[in-house]
Amino acid sequence: MTQKVKIPFVDLVTLHQELQDELVSLFKATLQTASFIGGPAVEGFEREFAEYCDAKYCVGVSSGTDALRFALLGAGVQQGDIVLTVPHTFIATTEAISQAGALLEFVDVDARTLTMDPSQLRRYMETNCALDCKTGRYVHRILRKPVTAVIPVHLYGQTADMDPILEVAERYKLVVIEDACQAHGAEYFSKKENRWRKAGSMGQAAAFSFYPGKNLGACGEGGAVTTNDEKLARHAKMLRDHGQSRKYYHDLEGYNGRLDAIQAGILSVKLKHLTRWNEQRRESARLYNELFKSMAGSITIPHEPSWSRPVYHLYVVRTQFRDELQKHLTEAGIGTGIHYPIPVHLQSAYASRGWKRGDFPVTEDAAEQILSLPMFGGLKADQQRVVVEAIAKFAAACSIR
Repeated sequence: MTQKVKIPFVDLVTLHQELQDELVSLFKATLQTASFIGGPAVEGFEREFAEYCDAKYCVGVSSGTDALRFALLGAGVQQGDIVLTVPHTFIATTEAISQAGALLEFVDVDARTLTMDPSQLRRYMETNCALDCKTGRYVHRILRKPVTAVIPVHLYGQTADMDPILEVAERYKLVVIEDACQAHGAEYFSKKENRWRKAGSMGQAAAFSFYPGKNLGACGEGGAVTTNDEKLARHAKMLRDHGQSRKYYHDLEGYNGRLDAIQAGILSVKLKHLTRWNEQRRESARLYNELFKSMAGSITIPHEPSWSRPVYHLYVVRTQFRDELQKHLTEAGIGTGIHYPIPVHLQSAYASRGWKRGDFPVTEDAAEQILSLPMFGGLKADQQRVVVEAIAKFAAACSIR
């Protein structure tokens, strides 16, 4: 019997085997000092990652969710404020808004990039909001709550279209917090500034996740806030450590949201390789694009705008026959994922808000068509050819070309 080819959706084993000696040495060194919380390892990684993101400050925290929540609170978002984001994201984006005490509202995504549609953001503000002359803030006409912040999500390793988003934010006095949890090293060309900008350097603050499968992943949980605002960074540092300005002096109620020293050390080791790993992902994406040329019309490949230098955290295609194709690939021993099958506004967790199917049609259409193919640093060209050949075989059998 012929052995099926096994191609994983993501390969974290090989990556860590290659770094094993360095990571083990790091762990042993940490045992010698017993500096497990805070200290030089965390401070060193914060300096390195801030520099990598072209930001002045980085605050290491325990997860990407904490990073989003602390960034919102540090930026001054208040209880009952409305924060706008997209329904095509992982629920951590919306959890952070709710857990910061804010009210969640959505705008739909662009049909090609699946990131926030700036025209929908502008339309939301123009249609739903009015200036309160007493406070100088824009207030939702029906909900009677101030709209104070927006979270564009940099999705699948590609930034949102930030120039027009920042323009709307400036016009309506919105704080911009980048959800950069999937975008370590991604870049955006700002026509306004005539230069490339790194994800994590464009809003008032940004949130990163170091979940193991990310382009820069810890060996466990981790996250970071990046910002150019010293006051916001200081606030985030207090929030992560029970509101302490110094030991046993609590200026506010905070959280236990610190980044462990061992994880910070691991991230410092991996950060040295991130540029190379990202370029490997870009090369893999280019090969996928080339291999899929003969299947135009049956498979829609990721759209890469001229203003984008994505890092391909995920390589996501679209097809009307997504579920059948995924089943076919699974049977062929090829790993896949769906990011994300149920839009956030249709999740049971938000049933009380009354959102329904049809409210955000671009997101809903995408959720039924998207499929994430194998993508990781070290993905081999031969593996990609097997993936595409399996998809071509499925397309021919289903007559979907």
